[in-house]
Amino acid sequence: MATLRPVTLAKSRIVPVAEPWASLLPGGGLRRGSTVVVHAPPGLGGLSVALSLLSEASARGHWVAVVGVDDPGVVAMSDLGVDLRRVLFVPRPRGAWAEATADLLDGVDLVIVRPPSRASHVAARRLMDRVRERGTVVLALTEPRAPWPLPADLTLHLTGSRWTMSSRLDARYVTLRVGGRGEAARGGEHVVVVPDVRGRAVAR
Repeated sequence: MATLRPVTLAKSRIVPVAEPWASLLPGGGLRRGSTVVVHAPPGLGGLSVALSLLSEASARGHWVAVVGVDDPGVVAMSDLGVDLRRVLFVPRPRGAWAEATADLLDGVDLVIVRPPSRASHVAARRLMDRVRERGTVVLALTEPRAPWPLPADLTLHLTGSRWTMSSRLDARYVTLRVGGRGEAARGGEHVVVVPDVRGRAVAR
């Protein structure tokens, strides 16, 4: 007699994201079990992009974590739509960064992590394996001096950034290139406003 196995709908394997990301990312969201790299030189807005990517999930009740970021800016996070009641902050993980991040995966759906300047292949591979095993999503913040050592499932490579101003900083226009494996390899280049005058992310 054949063993009956539960059917997993495709949508259940996708963690929701808000616009404009739902229109830009393959599958309309973040695939469970995937590693996403947000690569940006310092000051270009990599953290804002990563926080914006998890805002919809937290608003819908998913738990998220931010690891290795000393000051993520809770006001900016709230403006981006992140539900701060569902965020775990680990600014300075004790011991190995990858193991500390992996330990959180039993209790959260998404983790933003800023690895050290020299993340090893072994540590990155173990974390990616754990992410696939648990069906979570990790968003790694990297920069030219501290790249992710392995190919990622999805990469958002920030190539430019400019602010518009009145009496204050109003909005930041970020140019980014979407890449990665499979369908993500055809992502192309886009301009996203993050944050806009309300603190949110919008398509240009």
